[in-house]
Amino acid sequence: MMILRSHLPPIYSTHRIGSSPIQQAILTITSSVLGHHHHPPKANNKTLSFFRSRHNSSRAMADQEAPNFDKPRLVVKKVLAKAQEEGAGATVRRSIGRGELRNLDPFLMLDEFSVRAPAGFPDHPHRGFETVTYMLEGSFTHQDFAGHKGTIKAGDLQWMTAGRGIVHSEMPAGEGENKGLQLWINLSSKDKMMQPRYQELQSRDISRVEKDGVDVRIIAGESFGVRSPVYTQTPTMYLDFTLEPGAQVHQRIPDGWNAFVYIIEGEGVFGDPSSSPATSHDALVLSAEGEGLGVWNRSAAPLRFVLIGGQPLKEPVVQYGPFVMNTQAEIQKAMEDYHYCKNGFENARQWRSQKQQRLH
Repeated sequence: MMILRSHLPPIYSTHRIGSSPIQQAILTITSSVLGHHHHPPKANNKTLSFFRSRHNSSRAMADQEAPNFDKPRLVVKKVLAKAQEEGAGATVRRSIGRGELRNLDPFLMLDEFSVRAPAGFPDHPHRGFETVTYMLEGSFTHQDFAGHKGTIKAGDLQWMTAGRGIVHSEMPAGEGENKGLQLWINLSSKDKMMQPRYQELQSRDISRVEKDGVDVRIIAGESFGVRSPVYTQTPTMYLDFTLEPGAQVHQRIPDGWNAFVYIIEGEGVFGDPSSSPATSHDALVLSAEGEGLGVWNRSAAPLRFVLIGGQPLKEPVVQYGPFVMNTQAEIQKAMEDYHYCKNGFENARQWRSQKQQRLH
């Protein structure tokens, strides 16, 4: 989830946008809820069939079962995702999207979130990118201004393409701790104003392979010859690996793609078999060149991590809170559209989530 602090984050580009009345209005409206995870509207069977028939997992993503690569991907940067408070009482560990790692094209943010009711993420907008919410523990309920509502539980996935605009809320569905990952993926300039859409998969629908102490859930892309049904607007691979003690895996990564690892639990050796182990909450940026990544679990406990890669867009990025575009003018237009409820935000004029209605 991306979570907002008590203010919108600074514009992320080489320029600054002035403080206009509309910007101040946006700031007031969104200050306590934005920047966080996204749970897009719940897909029906027809929608899922459409996406499953069009998924674009690359053949180049196939796994490598040989023990070594001639040219492996190596770790070139390590960032520890430290806990911080975000949104309304939530805690996140942000790796991509913080000062040490502002972005990794096409990725804008990765949060590992932890939320306990009554904290959550009330009504907030998005434009210009995709969000992927993957639940690790507990459950979250989402609603959007198009009338969609649904709940995802541990192991479930929601992949939302915000496109030209969406307003929604995300709140814990039950007692206890609710944990997961939320990834923000940029859209190319030609796709930023597309119609919003999303895919939702229950845990049982996510492709999975278990072999030689390796368990991989294939959220997007391909591993061990098995492909995910998810269609990715921006070409992406997203693999959830668990390695038992003594296990190793060698996973191909498409040529030219940027890639990184985020360790959920345990410790392991990544890239160079002689390197020091990395541990929980480390984000590891991989070298730009190489055939794939080797991972070894030499500890006495299981190692769980996600390997995420994507085709870089190589376009300018201008970000203001929940809006990610290519120019300052487009950001200004996004804020105006949201403020005046037009060009994709028409339904925002009257809509309030059920939680928000109770608060008022």
